[in-house]
Amino acid sequence: MLKWTFAVAFAAASLSTTAATAAATPQPCSAPLFDGTRVTIAISGNGPDVVLLPGLSSPRAVWDRTARRLKDAYRLHIVQIRGFGDSAGANATGPVLDPASREVAGYIDDCILGAGREAPAIVGHSMGGLAGLMIAARQPDAVGKLMIVDALPFIGTLFAPDATVETLRPQAEVAAGAMRAEYGRPQPDGPVADPGEKSPMGRMSNSAEGRIAVATWARASDPRVSAQAFYDVLTTDMRAELGSVTAPVTLVYAQDDRVASPVATKALFETPYRDIANFRAQMISDSRHFLMLDQPAAFAEALDKFLAD
Repeated sequence: MLKWTFAVAFAAASLSTTAATAAATPQPCSAPLFDGTRVTIAISGNGPDVVLLPGLSSPRAVWDRTARRLKDAYRLHIVQIRGFGDSAGANATGPVLDPASREVAGYIDDCILGAGREAPAIVGHSMGGLAGLMIAARQPDAVGKLMIVDALPFIGTLFAPDATVETLRPQAEVAAGAMRAEYGRPQPDGPVADPGEKSPMGRMSNSAEGRIAVATWARASDPRVSAQAFYDVLTTDMRAELGSVTAPVTLVYAQDDRVASPVATKALFETPYRDIANFRAQMISDSRHFLMLDQPAAFAEALDKFLAD
């Protein structure tokens, strides 16, 4: 857990396009799937708006269990970064996290606030939590409240308390280069077997089912997008911008005695958020990074409380 390694472009109509043709053009906000440049967003359910942001190399399927529980009470907007289970599109080259976050913020502005609805609750896991924090700091009107799931404003503090973007950049470049080199290489056939507790996936989940799910999602992701997104996360430090966050923020984070004590884990995760005015945190024990897979009941209870407040 402690080493776990996010302006849609519309084609301009020609000057000769008639008003009738323009009126007949489908509006993306009314479709069940928002087909963006950097992200796609599946919309379902009725009620207050909730935006669900997955993490690195995770498709929207990571929220399937959550979506089944919430769809009758909330209007869900489930994001997927292009390349995490589908074609890379514009994410094949260049930065991923910042432009994808901006596109989600633009979608909220156009399709939620623009429809006269209240600012949504945002729930983001891992890189999705960092993306939600970026939106909350830089477009505060777009966020009603934010739940960050097992993520930090700067991942460098996992490696060293005094880490900076510049000290981490060389490692980020090497790691991203190794990941990017996997692009084009043949993938194994057949289902993914449990990688085991001692594998890198063992840091992601403490159950065989969870490890298999995470490994399957990673296999289906485009290595170019995963590499760049990983680099983006390692070189994004939001700590100086936390004072700009006005929305209430809830942090839910995982703790496992085999990785670190509750006291050490609490200090590691909660201290970096001290500059957020309206902040609360909850530790969920006996869990690794994908706590919605490892402790689904405890996570569901925390999420329900967050949404109800």
